[in-house]
Amino acid sequence: MAQRRPAGLAEFIAEQERLFIRRQPRSAELAARARAALAGGVTSSWQITRPQPVWLSRGAGSRLWDVDGNEYVDLHGGYGVALAGHAHPAVVDAIRRQIARGTHFAQPTPDALAVAAELARRFGLPLWRFANSGTEATMDAVHLMRSITGRDLIIKVEGCYHGHHDSVQVSVYPEPDEMGPADAPASAPASTGIPRALTDLTLVVGFNDLAAAERALAEHRGRVAGMIIEPIMMNAGIILPEPGYLAALRDLLHAHGALLAFDEVKTGLTAGPAGAAGLTGVTPDIICLAKAIGGGVAVAAIGGTARVMAHVADGGYEMVGTFNGNPLAMAAARAMLCEVATDEAYRAIDALRAQAVGAITRAIAEHGLAAHVVAVGAKGCIVFRREPVRDFRGFLAIDGAWSHAHWLFQHNGGVFLPPWGKAEQWLFSVQHTPADIERFTVNVRSFAASIASMGKVLDSAG
Repeated sequence: MAQRRPAGLAEFIAEQERLFIRRQPRSAELAARARAALAGGVTSSWQITRPQPVWLSRGAGSRLWDVDGNEYVDLHGGYGVALAGHAHPAVVDAIRRQIARGTHFAQPTPDALAVAAELARRFGLPLWRFANSGTEATMDAVHLMRSITGRDLIIKVEGCYHGHHDSVQVSVYPEPDEMGPADAPASAPASTGIPRALTDLTLVVGFNDLAAAERALAEHRGRVAGMIIEPIMMNAGIILPEPGYLAALRDLLHAHGALLAFDEVKTGLTAGPAGAAGLTGVTPDIICLAKAIGGGVAVAAIGGTARVMAHVADGGYEMVGTFNGNPLAMAAARAMLCEVATDEAYRAIDALRAQAVGAITRAIAEHGLAAHVVAVGAKGCIVFRREPVRDFRGFLAIDGAWSHAHWLFQHNGGVFLPPWGKAEQWLFSVQHTPADIERFTVNVRSFAASIASMGKVLDSAG
């Protein structure tokens, strides 16, 4: 059952948007100027948000300041990058030391070895290479699976985002009229510029649907190179794998001579010290990491089994990139892994998560909202529906107006959450405090009270 919109929700959103704009005249000015120099007035299309983009000036610890001087508790975290928070002393010192020694060599440095060894210890895969973004990491994973098996087809999950290379820009956020049946989703291009010849090479199945994966493998027997999946789906709020799903999926793929790649760009380090692989106890053939492992610096990593990475070592697949293993990125990643993302830090994050989940759950119950909270490690979200969501189609049934209203209310109340509402998650960093979480949850309680005051809160099928 999803939350039914009360009559006053549209006006509530409009008033919050007016307040949003009034608080940020300098952002509005920069946005207008930027349209003459930046395509769309922003540096990424995801920054085009309603009612206007937010221009930021600086960050420190758990806080951000916009160009108008407004201070926020940062739960955006740069779309999950800032597990270290902002300007963490260990990361700052590591980068400062490396800058004085040189910023780029296109040769390995000792930090790269330390980072690879620590990733191997945490994630249970022995051999690693580096890249510069999650897109690059998942692109290498797809190429590698195809190169090893000599097969062209891959499988991905409907609604999962794995970067913006052609093979995975398929059924990321498909329109209802292009989705196809639930038990055999269509391979819909996620944007213009993706040829049908390429989308035809990517088969689509639902999350938590082992039977659909089995059918795809049987119907294309001997032609599937592997499957790439978010082990915890995070392009649709947070959707957890059902018990046994990931292990059974790995066994099924292996039985068909195919490989399994985990896209842990969003879950690596944030779901726990060993990401979703550690949390679920399932080790795939390939793991892709990025975002949080760099402490705020652009870096990615690809890990694999000895068999998989032997194909790279012997030249069967050339994994290349001028900036791969860049010394600044390696210095930051070493600090992140060895000094920031410690056992003590995870214990503190666990306590913050418990504080947030408890307070939000109580606010939902007190005000009768048809909603629940999902949280894993340092990430979490409010789902405006009573029942758990098991796949992308269940997620689509949720009315995004609730999440947009909540985002606006938090923003105007000094808490910066990711835009794009129901699709995103909050992030708690190692520098957040109980007081930061209290500010967030007080806003949740006030928001819930505001919604309840609009009239009786009803449920509708969702």
